[in-house]
Amino acid sequence: METSTPSYSPTERTQVKRRSQRGVYDKAQVHAILDEGFICHVGFVLDGQPYVIPTAYARLDEQIYIHGSPASRLMKGKEVDVCLTVTLVDGLVLARSAFHTSINYRSVVVLGQARVVTDPEEKERALVAMVDRFFPDRTAGLRQSTAQEIKATSVIAMEIEQASAKIRAKGVADDEEDYDLPVYAERIPVRTVLGAPEPCPRLRDGVERPASLRGYAEGRLLEEALREAYFLRYPGG
Repeated sequence: METSTPSYSPTERTQVKRRSQRGVYDKAQVHAILDEGFICHVGFVLDGQPYVIPTAYARLDEQIYIHGSPASRLMKGKEVDVCLTVTLVDGLVLARSAFHTSINYRSVVVLGQARVVTDPEEKERALVAMVDRFFPDRTAGLRQSTAQEIKATSVIAMEIEQASAKIRAKGVADDEEDYDLPVYAERIPVRTVLGAPEPCPRLRDGVERPASLRGYAEGRLLEEALREAYFLRYPGG
């Protein structure tokens, strides 16, 4: 799934202004952050009241699909301007001053117009992606969703119209004169690590863990498992 240009053009709304050197507009990096995350926060305004809702999502090329409920406030309008954000925390940075104490992170801000997916084929494709982006081709082996289940699940789509990433990926960065202070400083990497799988106690005899789940192994980094799963399912990126 190739895109026409390698970068998103910065706009007045997406240009990183504070610490502008951390701004990234390269599509490959923006997509990588989106594909390593699994929870987004969607901000919108309804009747003058701002809301921010956390939810699961899936990216298919330049389209982001958001899992929702028909009762969601976000579903009230046919098209809604939204701001979607995803943040990955990579480390804690303890400096010699409070001002330079920081967090290493990778974040993405996406601006676009959200719409409720009504086309049955597009909705089915999006619902499959919601599962298969984590567990490649798992949907094909599951019990088929009922009409009532599909009706009870809504999908919101938004095209990535404008986007930017912001990344801090370095250690302690004190003022030069502070390095002589007798204050301890360090960087603490932060990782989400997978635990041992816990099979359902009601599995039928002979039902084994499928090979497709080997990427979700005890002790592995979650972000690595998610990234690998995404590219196994969507090798074109």
